[in-house]
Amino acid sequence: MVESRLTGPVRVVGVGLLGTSIALGLRARGVDVILSDASPTNVSIAVDYGAGRGATDGDEPQLVVVCVPPDVTASVIVRELSAYPRAVVTDVASVKKPILDAVIAAGGDVTRYVGSHPLAGREKGGPMSGRADLFLGRPWVVAGHAGISYQTAAAVDDLILDLGATLVEMTAEEHDSSVALVSHAPQVISTLMARRLAGAPDAAVNLAGQGLRDVTRIAASDPALWVQILGANATPTAEVLRGVRDDLDEVIQALDASSFGSTSPSAEALPSSTWRRTMVEMLAGGNTGVARIPGKHGQDRRYASIVVMVDDTPGELARLLTEMGEIGVNLEDLRLEHSPGAQIGLAEIAVLPEAVERLTAALADRGWRIAG
Repeated sequence: MVESRLTGPVRVVGVGLLGTSIALGLRARGVDVILSDASPTNVSIAVDYGAGRGATDGDEPQLVVVCVPPDVTASVIVRELSAYPRAVVTDVASVKKPILDAVIAAGGDVTRYVGSHPLAGREKGGPMSGRADLFLGRPWVVAGHAGISYQTAAAVDDLILDLGATLVEMTAEEHDSSVALVSHAPQVISTLMARRLAGAPDAAVNLAGQGLRDVTRIAASDPALWVQILGANATPTAEVLRGVRDDLDEVIQALDASSFGSTSPSAEALPSSTWRRTMVEMLAGGNTGVARIPGKHGQDRRYASIVVMVDDTPGELARLLTEMGEIGVNLEDLRLEHSPGAQIGLAEIAVLPEAVERLTAALADRGWRIAG
């Protein structure tokens, strides 16, 4: 067991996905974790899951981590600061400035509070979705402020490092504008694209491939939670979406007026070079932007991948993974693509770059078809 930087008990308030994942990660380092939630059932599930123990009257936590919905985060922070006057308090809400302002307005002791936000998650919530490794290598923002004490900053830094995350320091304002760009606006865009599918013909939806799945994956997120998040970070998110709207208007205008045939009665056909230039600029700009994202499709760039064709029969995927183990290559990540009715699926296997050539040759020798 790896020794923890944190020395005292850690109280986790809210045992959904993030709270349970934090608790599991700390328990893996031997930290005494105290679990609290408005739902006794959630606490029982998290305790059974090995995430910690239930709260008792004599608890004296070193650190309190508030993992509750954004609309109640500030009030819970103030309550925990009052209940545990010797503890440092942080939270993991996805907006920071409104919460800090509310804590100050309520008279909370901000010398013992600093907001934070791990940029990690899954589409599904609840304690059973928790993973001890959820934060490994992921950015975790600490939104410092003028009144914070050294002890407060150190305790939250230790939490982040204990969970294997990468500490990023920002102001609350910088954080909120950043997540509007990389998280909140993308959620809206994904949702709106998925909404187009709701009334689409089955014949069209059945043609969907991995591209559409990638674009709409996060559209499966909890609407109630996202209403709170978007409401709390409305202005920065709306600013990003206005920029997207401007780009969409330009693309639509170019398509409507393309020399291949206008779709708008009022549009005048543009010379081929004009509308093509617009489209090339937009598409190339997307190439430039996506190249800045750490890791292809969110994967770590330290990994390389191969695509293996897998027959749609029981046990074939399990056989592939078993044979990878026999070859002696560790699976770092796995992505599956399979369309309804197809006789094969595609397994995109991420491994260390130095293992790609050996794995490709060994799988081919065993009869596997390598697609790329």
